[in-house]
Amino acid sequence: MEEVDSIDSVVRFTSADDSMIVDLNLDLKDPSDLPDEEQKIQIASLINNSSTDGYNIPGFDYTTLREKMLMEIIKYLDTPYKYGGNSFDGIDCSAFTQNIYKDVLSINLERSARLQYKQGTEITDTNELRFGDLVFFNTRKRVKPGHVGIYIQDRLFVHASSKRGVTISSIDHNYYSKRFMSARRFETVQTGSRN
Repeated sequence: MEEVDSIDSVVRFTSADDSMIVDLNLDLKDPSDLPDEEQKIQIASLINNSSTDGYNIPGFDYTTLREKMLMEIIKYLDTPYKYGGNSFDGIDCSAFTQNIYKDVLSINLERSARLQYKQGTEITDTNELRFGDLVFFNTRKRVKPGHVGIYIQDRLFVHASSKRGVTISSIDHNYYSKRFMSARRFETVQTGSRN
């Protein structure tokens, strides 16, 4: 494959005789995914709320997991957004979820929102969401899903927004409710084994 043409964020690789054409979508950056009018939500109210979101698994210490995940999330709050970033200097949405899941749950998520969407068990109803579920949104034209975050309770999720960095948003905000695709849950972690 020799020739490279660039048109509207799509790269076309063609063979010398044009018998094979492959379009690669390079429009991978998250859009401005946080509406300007959305108020900033503070995490302090979540730390004091000891809700277990319906968990009642014998031998499973949900409270410890919840606290550990919230403490890890707090470390990342206000980290700036950086496409392709995966550190406190700058991070994108899928690296944020990947880091939290690895550090708290010892689960190795794929690197992109699109591939993370294929992991775990699908949850389609937002009323069934539990703390720690990955939530996915259709925010980009060519790649679905285009955005991922972590549900934390009370209809809120935390994510790396291209406008505000790592922040908390409401899943019921008009922007997100229209674009919600589904969630993914990792039940095996909740019983103490790895996925």
